[in-house]
Amino acid sequence: MMAVTSACKDGTKIAMDNGKYVRYTPEQVEALERLYHDCPKPSSMRRQQLIRECPILSNIEPKQIKVWFQNRRCREKQRKEASRLQAVNRKLTAMNKLLMEENDRLQKQVSQLVYENSYFRQQTQNTTLATTDTSCESVVTSGQHHLTPQHPPRDASPAGLLSIAEETLAEFLSKATGTAVEWVQMPGMKPGPDSIGIVAISHGCTGVAARACGLVGLEPTRVSPSQLDRMVAEILKDRPSWFRDCRAVDVINVLSTGSGGTIELLYMQLYAPTTLAPARDFWLLRYTSVLEDGSLVVCERSLNNTQNGPSMPVVQNFVRVEMLPSGYLIRPCEGGGSIIHVVDHMDLEPWSVPEVLRPLYESSTLLAQKTTMAALRHLRQISQEVSQPNATGWGRRPAALRALSQKLSKGFNEAVNGFTDEGWSMLESDGIDDVTLLVNSSPSKMMGVNISYANGFPSGSNSVLCAKASMLLQNVPPAILLRFLREHRSEWADSSIDAYSAAAIKAGPCSLPGARAGNFGGQVILPLAHTIEHEEFMEVIKLENMGHYRDDMIMPVDIFLLQLCSGVDENAVGTCAELVFAPIDASFSDDAPILPSGFRIIPLDSGMDSPSPNRTLDLASALEVGPTGNRASDDNAGNSGNRKSVMTIAFQFAFEMHLQESVAAMARQYVRSIIASVQRVALALSPSRLGSHTGLRPPPGTPEAQTLSTWICQSYRCYLGVELLKNEGSESILKSLWQHSDAILCCSLKAMPVFTFANQAGLDMLETTLVALQDITLEKIFDDNGRKTLCSEFPQIMQQGFMCLQGGICMSSMGRPVSYERAVAWKVLDEEENAHCICFMFINWSFV
Repeated sequence: MMAVTSACKDGTKIAMDNGKYVRYTPEQVEALERLYHDCPKPSSMRRQQLIRECPILSNIEPKQIKVWFQNRRCREKQRKEASRLQAVNRKLTAMNKLLMEENDRLQKQVSQLVYENSYFRQQTQNTTLATTDTSCESVVTSGQHHLTPQHPPRDASPAGLLSIAEETLAEFLSKATGTAVEWVQMPGMKPGPDSIGIVAISHGCTGVAARACGLVGLEPTRVSPSQLDRMVAEILKDRPSWFRDCRAVDVINVLSTGSGGTIELLYMQLYAPTTLAPARDFWLLRYTSVLEDGSLVVCERSLNNTQNGPSMPVVQNFVRVEMLPSGYLIRPCEGGGSIIHVVDHMDLEPWSVPEVLRPLYESSTLLAQKTTMAALRHLRQISQEVSQPNATGWGRRPAALRALSQKLSKGFNEAVNGFTDEGWSMLESDGIDDVTLLVNSSPSKMMGVNISYANGFPSGSNSVLCAKASMLLQNVPPAILLRFLREHRSEWADSSIDAYSAAAIKAGPCSLPGARAGNFGGQVILPLAHTIEHEEFMEVIKLENMGHYRDDMIMPVDIFLLQLCSGVDENAVGTCAELVFAPIDASFSDDAPILPSGFRIIPLDSGMDSPSPNRTLDLASALEVGPTGNRASDDNAGNSGNRKSVMTIAFQFAFEMHLQESVAAMARQYVRSIIASVQRVALALSPSRLGSHTGLRPPPGTPEAQTLSTWICQSYRCYLGVELLKNEGSESILKSLWQHSDAILCCSLKAMPVFTFANQAGLDMLETTLVALQDITLEKIFDDNGRKTLCSEFPQIMQQGFMCLQGGICMSSMGRPVSYERAVAWKVLDEEENAHCICFMFINWSFV
């Protein structure tokens, strides 16, 4: 086949095979690569614009450029897929090794049990034949060899501490790889290359224990395997950086051993999870050493039986608890990375808390979720940030954002606990003990808060008041309740309190909200960051057009809240759900002081099956308060059970000292109103409550997502004659529509159309969430040309049922331009053939 050549303006030649093949010059390839980096999926208009802006591409047909971009995307996809498969292969190899080791351990355990069973059976027969035989005593004695002996007080000299350390090491290794504790698989955990690892919990042992092993790779790295193991160990030893319940770890003394290991004496404090229980603390010995096979071990245990050595006295507001031999076993893995074995074994003294809370301190599942798995998650997060520094998630400033989330969580924990050494003192009760008030007149002592600084709080707001309470919830899944509180803030929040809190942060002294309270504006949720497994995410909440009074004038302003959310996965067993937020200024900086407030919901019966994930969150319109009581839509009536959880609420306010009485009265009333709102919402979300109203249906105009998805696909087939989804039979219509590659959005038929539904691609294109989507109008996303076209063609949609739009530019909610190759709009009909909404599909969209 004859090749055709054409000359470029700069003298280079492009060889074409009947218009089907182009040989690009290195300069052209470099230019195209630059363009691909900026926009990997340009529309036809964007490609023509590229040709005009880049003279070196002027003699290349737009169709050829389109083919080049398609091939380039294909190569990029193949490269990523090959890299992903290599990573999965490494994980599977390591996981296979772990499973083989676990299988060997179980086989040895079975053999040992068979041997012991045969031995005891023989001894029992001998005892029956000769009752006077003293072998009975030997049998009883031999059967108790596994019990922990009561040692006399140890000498706290270096030799004595080394003896304790070696004993701790042996007991820890027997738990990590042996049979010292009877481990059972944690409910809901399935090992796999993309999971957190193999997780087990204790059964029939002293205290509570959890064990996990998984693969963690810190790649790319230029350090040796031993150096990598030590890096992992140092990350794990820095417990306050990843364990949210850890308040502080103080190293009292450090001793070196002859084998190159170290012995540390530690004092550690843990926050109390609720206002109903005291905090915990530990007096620990930690031993770091290297085994003969090159594995690195960090093990620790409580020091409660030593003499002639340093001891940590009992600290006010803390209960001394015991850590049994626990720690980390780190082994190098072939192909890079490390295999980590984590064991946590504690006796948390459940007798020291009210009986209703004792399940929190007797739950090995909760220990596994909050401590053991948190360690592996933190390592995986660090690994991703090292290997993929520009990946999504915590963004381009992962360390700063992670520190910010830690600051929010720590501030909330400090508010819940109210330690006296932080400056907190309790105010007198008003006769009702449902809400506790604390005041801090020295907020500079508080972690992360310094009101005396001019860059945050004004000098006038020189005190902080905290109102907190805990309540027992019956038969409501924590994840569902937390998601409702997050997405429907107007159901429980008071706009005047939000305005007051923001004013204390931004503007200085302000009067208490009262008769002049402002109106609640719209809520917009702006995603900021999330962890690798999406178990925790950070976002900015914008409350629009809040009425704020200043100088006797009402001025509509936007209020911003920094918010941290975790525990919204309904399928996770024993997970604590948290929603923590703090008012911030629009020009928020990393070192700005914050006053976190929020909610924490902890399940008390974490061993039960997790609830169904199909519960709807569209309950704002279904909640009705009045003479007839509460009412809720029925979507999961069959999922009932007697679940219990404890919710802790803590809200903080900055104020001037002379306003303490007024602020205290306001805070009490506000938290009590929140408690009433939460109880009302919890009742509506309760499966048993839903089950007693099986005749109710969602309000008109708000169909379930599954029903709406069916209407969308049926209407598309009716008007355009083709199927919108290609694989409806393999999975649900809603799931297929949600995962569709093109952006699909539905808008209402009102005079000012607003979006009511979008799939994942649609949310990504508009850079918003399902909640904030309802605040975006149709005209906001189009430019002037798009709006003119839409106005002229809109009647065609209502008459003909559909229309096709040429490629153009629209805007996301963040103001970023989005190009699309073409768009299709069609009328969505309900079951009675009435027009329900208009659906748009933007094809081949990309950010410009």
